[in-house]
Amino acid sequence: MPYAKVIVWLIVIIIVLIVIIKNIRIVQQSKAFVIERLGAYHAVWGVGLHFKIPIFERVAKIVSLKEQVADFPPQPVITKDNVTIQIDTVLYFQITDPRLYTYGVEHPMSAIENLSATTLRNIIGELELDQTLTSRDIINSKMRAILDEATDPWGIKVNRVELKNITPPREIQEAMEKQMKAERERREAILQAEGTKQSQILEAEGIKQALILKADGEKQARIMAAEAEAEAITKVQKALADSLHMLNEANPNEQVIKLKALEAFRTAANGKATKIIIPSEIQGLAGLAASAKTLLEKDETTESK
Repeated sequence: MPYAKVIVWLIVIIIVLIVIIKNIRIVQQSKAFVIERLGAYHAVWGVGLHFKIPIFERVAKIVSLKEQVADFPPQPVITKDNVTIQIDTVLYFQITDPRLYTYGVEHPMSAIENLSATTLRNIIGELELDQTLTSRDIINSKMRAILDEATDPWGIKVNRVELKNITPPREIQEAMEKQMKAERERREAILQAEGTKQSQILEAEGIKQALILKADGEKQARIMAAEAEAEAITKVQKALADSLHMLNEANPNEQVIKLKALEAFRTAANGKATKIIIPSEIQGLAGLAASAKTLLEKDETTESK
């Protein structure tokens, strides 16, 4: 009999341990447990170790606090100019209040999807097709503001809304493709014309630079020639000045000076001048020199005889 009691107590202890272990709950990071006691909301468990009272308490919902992504299928939307387009949206949201998320609305994701489709139709209905295609950022901002306000009682915060694709009717797509092709061809023609223009400008600039360099070279050559001629003239003038200085130091008489003047005019006569005016003093000296030359020639003839 005592042996049977021990077995019974062991069974009871094992059952109690199993019940205790099963009711010990560990809440992970970025999770929240919504707890009900006797069918009514009791508490929200955060990260850590918790014990649930058996039978009286239960975990009503395990909520993820991470940012979540909802990719909704395309929705038919009619623009202000009566064009039906297909738009699919991507919604980024986060649960901020697990209690409101659990008890605020039935099937929250379906509610968000329907609310998103309704909001999108209202916004696109006020825009024409061209505005819809070029105003994605404006549409995203409006949708985010409206959805965030509407889902706040559900404990949901909408962080961002993105229009994933905007698909117009086939005929409009073809017209847009033709327009885009024409625009590309126009841009290519502009780029080609601009390239030709730049090439011509560069070629003209090269010719201009070549002419400038050639003119500069000719200018430098003329300058160098002029400098060389000036240097030669300077040297000649210096030599003449030196000779006059030496002649002056030798104390020449009037006849020697006139002979030097005659030599200078002889040098001048070798140039391109067609008429030279000789002073009377040098003319007399020239006659004297001619008479002396005649006498010398006669003496040489007599000696030869």
